[in-house]
Amino acid sequence: MAEAREVDLESWSRAGQFNLFRSYDRPHFATTARVDVTALMTKGKSAGASPYRAFIHAIGAGVHAVPALKMRFIGDQVFEYGAIALSATVPRPGDTFGYAYIPYIADWAEFDHSCKAIIEETARGTDFGANTGQRFDLAYLSCLPWIDFTALDNALPGPDDCIPRFSWGKIVQGHDGRWSCPVAVQVHHALVDGLQVGQFFQAAQACLDQFADTNTDTA
Repeated sequence: MAEAREVDLESWSRAGQFNLFRSYDRPHFATTARVDVTALMTKGKSAGASPYRAFIHAIGAGVHAVPALKMRFIGDQVFEYGAIALSATVPRPGDTFGYAYIPYIADWAEFDHSCKAIIEETARGTDFGANTGQRFDLAYLSCLPWIDFTALDNALPGPDDCIPRFSWGKIVQGHDGRWSCPVAVQVHHALVDGLQVGQFFQAAQACLDQFADTNTDTA
């Protein structure tokens, strides 16, 4: 598990929101928005980039750009982790899947090499790999490439689950020739507000836009 610092609730500007939403039976909220993946589909993919791994990387970039998305609470203590691992669903034969645990690396080429190896190993495995509460330094990721969804809600074990969920759907081309994809973000309101969700989308979009300049084969 990554190192974490405890947040001082006495000086934390969001202590009021934290105490309020910790008392809710349903404290999570989900937001779905479209991201532009034209650079990924027209330049990145032709240079060998996997859209699946590119989305994992972009989500990791968004998470690490927003301190609130690296915060977790255990009881009444709040911690901010220095690094968040990306726990993504990986398809397996027979309509099953397993959970991969992928360290985030800012450099795309280095991340892609590591991510590909972890995904391939997870796809060959048999252990489900679900987190049973032993780790908090995670973000949960899932891909629904069959659906151009407009909203998405996740299964949650209870009101104290504060690990954020990220899902992306079918990549589609619009009448203007540009490509886009829906991305859903589900967070615990005790730790994250709409402002931070907006900051996540901004950082993830910037990461995806970097493929406009790529000329490297990462397959």
